[in-house]
Amino acid sequence: MKQTLRKFDTTFNSKAAIETLRKVPNGGFFILLVLFVCPIICLAQHKKKNVEDYVNPFMGTTTLWDSSDLGYKPTHRAWGGETFPGASLPNAMVQVTPVTKWKSGSGYQYEDTVIYAFAHTSKGHWNLCYAPFIAVSGSVSPESYFSQFSHDKESASPGYYQVYLKKYGINAEVTSTLRCAYHRYTFQKRAQKKLLADLASSNEHVRGWEIEKSGANVFTGFQRTGPTFYFYAVTNCLIQNISRIDSNGKTVSIVNFVNDKKSGDILEVKFGFSYVSIANAKKNLEAEMLTKTFDQVRNDATKTWHQLLSKVQVSGGTEDQKETFYSTFYRSFLWPILLSDVNGDYVNENKKVVNKGFNYYSIPSFWDTYRNKLILLGMISPEVTSDVIKSLIDRGEITGYMPTFFHGDHSSVFIAGSYLRGIRDFDIRSAYKILLNNAFVEGKGGRPYLNEYINKGWISEMNIKNPNLETVAKAAVTKTQEYAYDDYATALIAKEVGDTQNYNVLMKRTDSYKHLFDPETQMMRGRLADGRWIAPFNPEQPYYEYMYREANAWQSTFFAPHDPLGLVHLYPGKKAFQKKLDSLFTIPWKGYEAYNFTGFIGQYCQGNQPDHSVPYFYYFIGQQEKAQKILNLIMSKFYRMGTERLAYAGMDDAGEMSSWYVLNALGLYTFSPADPEYIITVPLFSRIKFDLNGKTFTIEKTGNGTKIKIIKYDNKVLNGYFISHNDLLKGKTLNIVTN
Repeated sequence: MKQTLRKFDTTFNSKAAIETLRKVPNGGFFILLVLFVCPIICLAQHKKKNVEDYVNPFMGTTTLWDSSDLGYKPTHRAWGGETFPGASLPNAMVQVTPVTKWKSGSGYQYEDTVIYAFAHTSKGHWNLCYAPFIAVSGSVSPESYFSQFSHDKESASPGYYQVYLKKYGINAEVTSTLRCAYHRYTFQKRAQKKLLADLASSNEHVRGWEIEKSGANVFTGFQRTGPTFYFYAVTNCLIQNISRIDSNGKTVSIVNFVNDKKSGDILEVKFGFSYVSIANAKKNLEAEMLTKTFDQVRNDATKTWHQLLSKVQVSGGTEDQKETFYSTFYRSFLWPILLSDVNGDYVNENKKVVNKGFNYYSIPSFWDTYRNKLILLGMISPEVTSDVIKSLIDRGEITGYMPTFFHGDHSSVFIAGSYLRGIRDFDIRSAYKILLNNAFVEGKGGRPYLNEYINKGWISEMNIKNPNLETVAKAAVTKTQEYAYDDYATALIAKEVGDTQNYNVLMKRTDSYKHLFDPETQMMRGRLADGRWIAPFNPEQPYYEYMYREANAWQSTFFAPHDPLGLVHLYPGKKAFQKKLDSLFTIPWKGYEAYNFTGFIGQYCQGNQPDHSVPYFYYFIGQQEKAQKILNLIMSKFYRMGTERLAYAGMDDAGEMSSWYVLNALGLYTFSPADPEYIITVPLFSRIKFDLNGKTFTIEKTGNGTKIKIIKYDNKVLNGYFISHNDLLKGKTLNIVTN
């Protein structure tokens, strides 16, 4: 960061707790013994929870309808967390999960009452949901094969999902490995066993599909959407044939099985998947699942999640807080996903099958997750992070640019932050060479309006009369702000590789955001090409792409993670800045209804990303405790919402919303994710043990207040509110004392 926090008051007075031993009255020994022994007996009767036992995969699957939760009176379904409850492993190729509604976020919505199929990919962004299959029995219609279900006959845990399909009287269970899925269906006695494939359906446009019998108990095929997703499936039942049923333009395939005594009433299907070929799908199945039972695969999945979640052990909070913490922790590690096979093959950006000896991953959801989730990924799974970066380099060497996602250009932040935190198992110079194209060369795949940004120092907005929420324009303010931060991140890498010339150029550009600060309104405001401010100007009006990206002026003004004091100094003084920041949290939301705007504290919107670093600005004006009160409110209110207490304030967006909770619950937030340091907040838990690259550091909290009185690491007082990643790697104790 350009400037560091001022030294805060380290004066701290603590009173030692005095315990008084009281004598036990005559005859009171038995009572004391009972009081002492009974709790031990009761505890022995209850198995201690493992970390994975706290995970509720249904968190984030419900939708908010109450206007007091949403911030407006809804006229349509708001976007919920859009999470899925199905089985997956960390960053796996396969997510086997129920589909209750096609073309919805994750494919699953808690309020729905029917299940169409079990798809094998999911993210929560209105795409994927590839290769849908489901067990059926009796006569089947392509238009109404779906089955009713109820939540009282549905369950889920990490790596496992179960539901009773009421229409067919079938109990369905699924589990998975990295590249494979295991279905187990228990039919009613002597029911005819069938498996339906709805390969014409997906959350994406389906360009083609095939399914065929390939052996006595083997069927194979593919579904082609954007990529082609191949499958190789082995069943415990002999396959009689595969038929197709057509009705009113709808086609489904039916795998018909021979009913025999050996398989009884249970149908088991083991799927191997691949983006390369059916042959590779078979190899994946043989390597990961073919010789294992359902329970073995499920137990292996549980062990995998236990190993990952156990890297952070918390104590001292409530059971509810632990459930929220480990559920969001779990949710943070489902994306990006593995795209390469067990032999290392993958399809590159040129649509060629290659093998470069590393695990090839999907492009991260940068605009959503660069703020926190990708740094958390590096802290917990550095080997995955390294391969994700290698995957980005591989793409960039073909296209000429580091991949972007949705808006902005934040691979620079991810790569800089990861490298500076010690993840070095990739070619930083190759990455840097491509990032320079993102920073200096305008073109398809790079930064839009880059030449204007370079020449002017800012991006102008289109001159549009009467813009509204849906207006398509340049999102010029947000682009200017985010390009300035991306330049900062790239400059950090330039410094590491010794490129002084580009370091100086890029650092000069990091002030670009200041050109769009309007002193009169004290807000970031769009300007026309001739330099005039956009007028009329309503800072409360939200936009998707006009001036701001999915935000209004209030939500966009406080963004300069690389230069927080520089932003503060644009105001007449700290009191003026505080007044403006206070107003963000107090001026009521005026009832605007938009899909990406839910969950408000004044104008602050927790349901979308642009605001997520704003509360910490109170630190830079000596008001840390005000930030903490807001953080506590967010953690307590916006993650267990709705009637079922399963709703998020907004979309999880590939784990960003979940990661925000995880880091703030720990008391360490990635205020500037490109920098190898964390801003310290008050953790929810009194004691935390964190396994960081094999070394365990500890966080201990004293007191239950919101004001931090003193911070010590390794028994030494910290000068400020930040702690470096390298310090945490020393494996010492961070003490946070509050009142």
